Amino acid sequence: MEGGKCDHPEHATAPCPPPSQGRLITVLSIDGGGIRGLIPSTIIACLESKLQEIDGPDARIADYFDVIAGTSTGALVTSMLAAPGENKRPLFAASELKDFYLENGPKIFPQKKLGFLNPAANLFGAVMGPKYDGKFLHDKIKKLTHNTTIAETVTNIIVPTFDVKFLQPVIFSTYEAKVDPLKNAHLSDICISTSAAPTYFPAHFFSTHDPDPKAEVKEREYHLVDGGVAANNPTMAAMSMITKEVLRKNPDFTHGNPAEYNNYLIISIGTGSAKMAEKYTAPACAKWGVLRWLYDGGFTPLIDIFSHASADMVDIHAAVLFKALRVKENYLRIQDDSLEGDTSSVDIATKKNMEALIEIGNGLLQKKVARVNIDTGMYETVEGEGTNEEALKRFAVKLSNERKLRQATLKSH
Repeated sequence: MEGGKCDHPEHATAPCPPPSQGRLITVLSIDGGGIRGLIPSTIIACLESKLQEIDGPDARIADYFDVIAGTSTGALVTSMLAAPGENKRPLFAASELKDFYLENGPKIFPQKKLGFLNPAANLFGAVMGPKYDGKFLHDKIKKLTHNTTIAETVTNIIVPTFDVKFLQPVIFSTYEAKVDPLKNAHLSDICISTSAAPTYFPAHFFSTHDPDPKAEVKEREYHLVDGGVAANNPTMAAMSMITKEVLRKNPDFTHGNPAEYNNYLIISIGTGSAKMAEKYTAPACAKWGVLRWLYDGGFTPLIDIFSHASADMVDIHAAVLFKALRVKENYLRIQDDSLEGDTSSVDIATKKNMEALIEIGNGLLQKKVARVNIDTGMYETVEGEGTNEEALKRFAVKLSNERKLRQATLKSH
């Protein structure tokens, strides 16, 4: 080693050894939130730059995380970070995520021209069908991922969706896909499904097949909508799926690395919320019928409420759990709860709003580390832990050290 860089150029391109060769299980989790995916994209680019300062310019996020979990727009980011490109390296560097949204956001969420009939037209549209047909998003994801299946990602990914036919969550994971062909869906189908937010995009149908002629079940149908219905913050979904693999005796998690949550190192990144803006009040909501719950001044209160409730319940659970285990420094949640106006929308993809979201992401890096107050739901500054950027730098050192430990352990066997 010299100047913090790795002597071996293959360090950044060799697959990361499994957790069984180290001390930690590393997880990156990315919330859903439509165009607000620009916020976590900015944070993740910062983290990757910190890893590159330690291990060289070829380092990628997927080299350091055992699992990347994402819901909705978070799943799109997850797929770009973990889908195989040339030489089976990640398709995108984290620094390219922002440009993807800037280029494609206005086509995914085409903005309608304003007119005096616009509010009435929007209300009528919200009642009569999805706001967007999703065709551009479908085509773009298919073009990016081709026929890649979830079993072929460069690191393990976990993506929650919800099956409307059977009214139950369906969680796709690389781990399960490798042993069950019926769960080995194409990344394009998974991303389209978990992004199909009710009222915004149409539900997605597809089926998978088992090529084994002896298989008892040869086909499985999926009738899916946005994973945010079940887990807008996929952190606990990821931890549960990893625990399931431990119980299944997956060799990645043997050799003294049990399903104890104090072995986890987790970075969970939100897409912002409008808590401090106090957008809705009980006296106002008390007068609403079905239509106003579905559409109110350009926003969809019902969707806002269940997605934020889902994300916050997970954050509260994780924060309390890590504090109880006395390893709260192993859990970092980066979230902005002060969005207002256009920035709190999931689909206002104007140049001005997208640039504002990037600024919010950059501003979050300079804010002090904060943890959720389980009584108020607000984020409160944690003394002595510095800014989020400083925390990411500390996590980058831990991630790099864990990777080096695993490589050294593997070589010594």
